[in-house]
Amino acid sequence: MIETERRQALIFPRQQHILKILGENIKLARKRRELTQQLIAERTGLSRTTIRKVEQGNAGVSIGHYLVVLATLNLAEDLTRVALDDEFGRKLQDAKLLGTWSKS
Repeated sequence: MIETERRQALIFPRQQHILKILGENIKLARKRRELTQQLIAERTGLSRTTIRKVEQGNAGVSIGHYLVVLATLNLAEDLTRVALDDEFGRKLQDAKLLGTWSKS
């Protein structure tokens, strides 16, 4: 039997901090709705352990799992706002259009 290595993304401290904030926001949203982790687990089909990992901002949890938890909290549409206002991308594009940026 051939063993395959499971690859994991390299998560830097700043990115881990962002995930932690996301998890805390999800936890607060659940608590505001007065829902238990067990109820979210039942509604999503995920284990309570996975729900706890989502609320901790665990990088090993798939984005799909984060999405179903957000959907259960009626917050899935929030993901459509990610990168909506791409200020950095616009600055790069403007610099290119003005001829002040070149690919090296």
